Amino acid sequence: MKYLIVIFSVIIMVSCKNEAKQEPLDTTVIPVDSLDVVSKLDSLDVLDEVDTAPKSYAEIKAALAAKGFETYDFVDEETKDTILMQQYFMAFLKSGAIRIQNEEEAQDLQQAHMEYFSRLYKLGYTDISGPFGDQGNVRGVTIYNVPTLKMADSLANADPMVKAGRLEIEIRPWWAAKGFMLR
Repeated sequence: MKYLIVIFSVIIMVSCKNEAKQEPLDTTVIPVDSLDVVSKLDSLDVLDEVDTAPKSYAEIKAALAAKGFETYDFVDEETKDTILMQQYFMAFLKSGAIRIQNEEEAQDLQQAHMEYFSRLYKLGYTDISGPFGDQGNVRGVTIYNVPTLKMADSLANADPMVKAGRLEIEIRPWWAAKGFMLR
């Protein structure tokens, strides 16, 4: 029941979005081969170093807008608080067509995959990433904290597992309240 309430709340928040302010989603996908994504990760200027100084709502919203992030305000009917909603990109990692690697190759790919996502997390480009607990076709999920689908797609496709064909990616835009934590 608790999960239904959470899902219902998210649906309400998303449906209350001011559609007039929404710009069309950039769905242009650039091939990974045309980018040297991995070597450029450190030079990307999307997120700042972790800043522990408290910031006002307006400062956070302005900083996100300056970096190209999509946001909107949601007013909680119960508390009358204004909640800043930010667009993220959720990538579903699915079983790829090339799963013929031997055990050693698969372990090496897994190690490179984990190192890659550790680096993305440290740089602030991913917030949550992990495998599902079953052996289904959808193997895991990653939430990208980047301003465009193009950037999320480029980062997702630079994953060693995806480049090797062991995983495939499906990316969807996803909205969440800025600063809210998982419980």
